[in-house]
Amino acid sequence: MRQSQAQRLSLPSLADRGFYLGPVFRRAADRHGAVFVTLDRPLDVSPSLGVDLSYTVLAEVVEELSGRLWEAGVRPSEQVVVHKADNVDIMLLTCAVSRIGAVPVLLSPTLAPQVAGQLLARLRRPWLITDSATLAGLKDLALSGLVRRTLCVDDAPGAEPLAKYAGTEPPPPVRLHPREPALITHSSGTTGVPKLAVHCAQTMWNRLVPQQAMGWPTRGEPAALHMSFVHSRFYHLLGVLLHFGSPLVLITDPDPVAVGPLLARHRPGIVETHPNTFVLWEELADAPGAPLSRVRSYGSTFDAIHPRTVRRLLDASRRRTPWLIQLYGQSETGPVAFQWLTRRSAARADGRRVGIGIPGFTRVRVTDAGGRRVPPGTPGRIEARTRGRILTYLGMPERYDRQLTDGWWEMGDMGYRSRLGALYLIDREVDQIDAVHSNLEVEDALMSRLEELREVVIVPGADREPVPVVCVRGERPLDPERWRNATAGLPAMAEPRQWRFEDLPMTATWKVKRVEIARMLTEGARA
Repeated sequence: MRQSQAQRLSLPSLADRGFYLGPVFRRAADRHGAVFVTLDRPLDVSPSLGVDLSYTVLAEVVEELSGRLWEAGVRPSEQVVVHKADNVDIMLLTCAVSRIGAVPVLLSPTLAPQVAGQLLARLRRPWLITDSATLAGLKDLALSGLVRRTLCVDDAPGAEPLAKYAGTEPPPPVRLHPREPALITHSSGTTGVPKLAVHCAQTMWNRLVPQQAMGWPTRGEPAALHMSFVHSRFYHLLGVLLHFGSPLVLITDPDPVAVGPLLARHRPGIVETHPNTFVLWEELADAPGAPLSRVRSYGSTFDAIHPRTVRRLLDASRRRTPWLIQLYGQSETGPVAFQWLTRRSAARADGRRVGIGIPGFTRVRVTDAGGRRVPPGTPGRIEARTRGRILTYLGMPERYDRQLTDGWWEMGDMGYRSRLGALYLIDREVDQIDAVHSNLEVEDALMSRLEELREVVIVPGADREPVPVVCVRGERPLDPERWRNATAGLPAMAEPRQWRFEDLPMTATWKVKRVEIARMLTEGARA
């Protein structure tokens, strides 16, 4: 890469209109000192550090890892895939790669090996950072033809250990141009093979700034996060929390049995996780030690959240005015609409309302099949104009261009706007069933009427009839009488199929793959 494009400079500030991941922990440590960071399991790259760390310790880990990578031969603008077992060191490796001007490519540990192979093939012979277990799963891939070199965070037969370069002096930080690729993540893959989304520092900055404004009321509050470390949303939230000096509790295992005591000990004021995890954490509302009693702000993104869950979370807090911030968007755009829900507004909230555009940063419209705006209250395709849109889909520019019209990005969702401009989500366009106005609306109703439900998903059957797939807490069977009473007044549906929640095909952010479930049912899959 030309020196004019990748210059070794002092650490950037937000005034440079670029959000760079490499220096975030060092800047936070310099600004706030040794603020605590608690993990629920040790780092794979440095297990001896334990689980009680700090901003300062993590800044040192990032710098030390960047030294190892530089000594191994990683250079600016080269692509470095991080594909390993779920743990906080995915984040630290991402920051280390970014610190030396290389481009982190984050692949979820939940990806099937053949899907990971397809994504690797779209890259320019990248470096691969992995672990022995993940590498064993990739054994059927011809990795030598897909990647430049493989570095392992642990000991793997025939692989080069990253620890080989431990103790190397870290190089000065490298900063790329704000419009050059700085991070590559992938879409959820709910409808097929994921797409690789290319982010740059400038568009990431345009996502960070409005989220930083939303975080101002809870600045400095302890924050507990259980989120996908390969999703861009995690890094923007991290940037907000580090800027304000929040103590962090980073969670990899969402089991309420483990999470309850951890949250009871640290009393977070901020909690963010995936909507489906929040459903699981409804159990924490009455858990010993009142783990949610000090929460002031819940954060929900990635997917729709059920109104029942919102009410239970807010009622679990003993703060005077807790709230839940709901963000609507996708990997390609970042958040494009938002809303605050309080106890009072949640009690009467429509679960399909996802808020308004972010002033100064995003605009939302609803159009017909020809791209013309539709009147308020009329369903149509949701489109967004945002400063935070990705640069492209790597290896699929034509697919990217198809979703973009005069600066408006097609979200793939159906919805409508109220007369006052609020956006209401109906369904994903590919998930719509003629006999049901809104699958999501029916699912919200069922979740509110049947407290024993862990999840319900309505998908089309072989003849396009609505088929409810339900998951009940524990191992008990669904009560047929309660189901009949709960479905009174709802659209006619086929008999429910009961599955275990763990058997549902899901993404890294616990989004249910509805298209996959419909395919499985058509092929005769049973619980």
